Amino acid sequence: MEAKAVVRNIRISPQKARLIADIIRGRQVEEALNNLRFMPKKGARILRKVVESAVANASQNESIDVDTLYVKKVYVDGGSMLKRIRPRAMGRASRILKRSSHITVVLDEI
Repeated sequence: MEAKAVVRNIRISPQKARLIADIIRGRQVEEALNNLRFMPKKGARILRKVVESAVANASQNESIDVDTLYVKKVYVDGGSMLKRIRPRAMGRASRILKRSSHITVVLDEI
């Protein structure tokens, strides 16, 4: 039985969030949360909240044992981008893309 949590339009680049997601994929939930708690990155704090939300979703289902959960899937998709302009030399402008992410965590029992 699976439990899932999704967070959308989080202001972190998908490339940075995927670095953290690769670390916790396939691990036990307690081990993943422990790793995320002591990791000094912004994406670790966000992913920890999503994993905790998925655990809370799993605890609502009577047939799921929360102690035997592991991180089955974690994927980070690109979200909408804020487009900003940066002035450059000789009257030109260049675009700055402030990226956002959609993060999905799927937990399953062993």
